[in-house]
Amino acid sequence: MNKILIAFILSLCFLSCKEKNQTTISKPTPPNIIVFLVDDMGWQDTSVPFWTQKTKWNEIYETPNMEKLAEEGMKFTQAYATSVCSPTRISFITGMNAARHRVTNWTLKKDKLQPMEVNHPTLSFPAWNVNGISAIPGIPKTIYATPLPQILQDHGYYTIHTGKAHFGAIDTPGENPTNLGFNVNIAGHAAGAPESYLGTENFGNGKEGKKIWAVPGLEKYHGKDIFLTEALTQEAIIAMDTAIDKKQPFFLYMAHYAIHTPIMGDKRFMQKYINKGIDSTEAKYASMIEGMDKSLGDIMQHLSKKKVTDNTIILFMSDNGGLSAVARSGEKHQHNSPLKSGKGSAYEGGIRVPMLVKWPSKNKPQAVNATPIIIEDFFPTILDMAYIKNAKTVQSIDGKSFVNQLTNKNTSNENRPLFWHYPNEWGPEGPGIGASSTVRLGDWKLIYFYEDQHLELYNLKEDISENKDLSKIHPEKVKELAQVLSNYLMQVDAQIPQNKITGEPIKLPIDFFH
Repeated sequence: MNKILIAFILSLCFLSCKEKNQTTISKPTPPNIIVFLVDDMGWQDTSVPFWTQKTKWNEIYETPNMEKLAEEGMKFTQAYATSVCSPTRISFITGMNAARHRVTNWTLKKDKLQPMEVNHPTLSFPAWNVNGISAIPGIPKTIYATPLPQILQDHGYYTIHTGKAHFGAIDTPGENPTNLGFNVNIAGHAAGAPESYLGTENFGNGKEGKKIWAVPGLEKYHGKDIFLTEALTQEAIIAMDTAIDKKQPFFLYMAHYAIHTPIMGDKRFMQKYINKGIDSTEAKYASMIEGMDKSLGDIMQHLSKKKVTDNTIILFMSDNGGLSAVARSGEKHQHNSPLKSGKGSAYEGGIRVPMLVKWPSKNKPQAVNATPIIIEDFFPTILDMAYIKNAKTVQSIDGKSFVNQLTNKNTSNENRPLFWHYPNEWGPEGPGIGASSTVRLGDWKLIYFYEDQHLELYNLKEDISENKDLSKIHPEKVKELAQVLSNYLMQVDAQIPQNKITGEPIKLPIDFFH
């Protein structure tokens, strides 16, 4: 009997230990993940300061929900996108730098370069991937890649696309987000701007010759007095509830068309800016910003109502710097000051953007992080957040996870080089706008302009406005960074413009030192 009793006790201990061990190694509950991407939002188009001090722009705009997100989350003060929209969105969904994925300009028409590229007086531009991304191989002029939402969907996420897609050209697979791993597509298509933000104008549907820009799929709001930002928010909440009610983790890509042109007033917020003495165009612009902020607040309130706030991560970002070359009132290229220039430019005004992340129980509230972060970093970071390890992709991943920055474990990404490659022509003129390649390493930034093959060097810590070109004072630093930049462009086989007269490729930056 003693032997039987001992054996019974030992078996209980074994089962208890086994059960405890299984509990220890069980997979954590996947969090819900929201990426809130705003279009054309500048670094200072908010009441949240992303510098060491508030600027005049921070004093104009009212974004209380961004303020709340910053109080509860982490503010990244040196976050970067690309200088125009499609390259940022492709980098986000693939984890690749634009130099590698070659969707280096904004996409729209199948197989066609932009008119401003065809008609450039001195440069011939490369045959970049004008058709965007494809999740299936063999589509000409696309980057074949494994999209982030497809990986999340394959691991049990309900994936929701809301708003602007701009992933692929008309009549290509990437035009429809459901071909990229999204279960649901709300109002996303090939175009990168809406014909109208007004429900009373059917968001542009029915306008002769404007079908290409009309926002699809929101017929239930046609004829109603509702702003596009609000309609998208309401639809996103309905889609989230589908997953929440099933207790299924969801990934919401909330990609607003706002605050892209056309600049149209959101009348819910217009008058307060008129009362501040702001002219009509800028009051409309400010109202679009506040409408976007209300959307953020509505989504956060709904998470609270559904009691899923504690298991929902929110990442807030813009797709490029603030618009300043066209459509705005006041002096051009000054709407992002002290940052230089704006959208389309290699200068900080074109690429530095607001970024906030709230990861409940992981980040310290009111945290501020000055680590340079770039858009392709979102891909591996979100996979880490979702506890997805060793995901198989057909593409090489350039991004680096910033999970350690969020959890204050280390700052290992601080001194890596960041790269921008834009062998294209955007259209408008202005400081830093045009074909260029750029590297940032530490506080130093080197820009190479292809049209006249000159190099500019800045120390961003000492000169955030990029007013002092130090290339003549620090030729050794120019050569060092020219080598880093050239090595990377060669490594990823980046496309380079040609001289239109001679047909010869433009030299790489390092070639001027040989």
